[in-house]
Amino acid sequence: MPQSFEPELRTAGLRVTAGRVALLSALETAPHSDAVALHRRLVAADATTSIQSVHNVLSDLTAAGLLRRIEPANSAARYELRVGDNHHHIVCTSCGAVADVDCVVGHAPCLTPSDTAGFTLATAEVTFWGLCADCQRADGQRGAPFPHDTPPATPKEIHD
Repeated sequence: MPQSFEPELRTAGLRVTAGRVALLSALETAPHSDAVALHRRLVAADATTSIQSVHNVLSDLTAAGLLRRIEPANSAARYELRVGDNHHHIVCTSCGAVADVDCVVGHAPCLTPSDTAGFTLATAEVTFWGLCADCQRADGQRGAPFPHDTPPATPKEIHD
């Protein structure tokens, strides 16, 4: 059942607006979406909003800690509601689908570099790459390695 998001917005010190609630609701049903995919979902639901407004709302919600922004290589920024935990992502090198992967260690940072260069570590962001089950079936492949010099395909809109 979709939630209203009003308490979260108020706690973050943000006004509760129809645009913010609609965007959060869209992310609830389509995690790891980019701004263009979210704009399409909002327009399909009869929202009258511009792509610039979607970017502005995403920026505000991310700054308030209500969204997490992820940036897989060669992909538009993606957004998700899952914040405040230590999880990572796996990205399909063929279709761009993204899924969450829980951290094995369970606490941040889950990896420690050999030299911190004087930094105090807060988190480690890990992205795994491979072929999703759908692409494996479609391509008849099993776990082909990611060619690091070839960018993944444009992400598909529906994830998980």
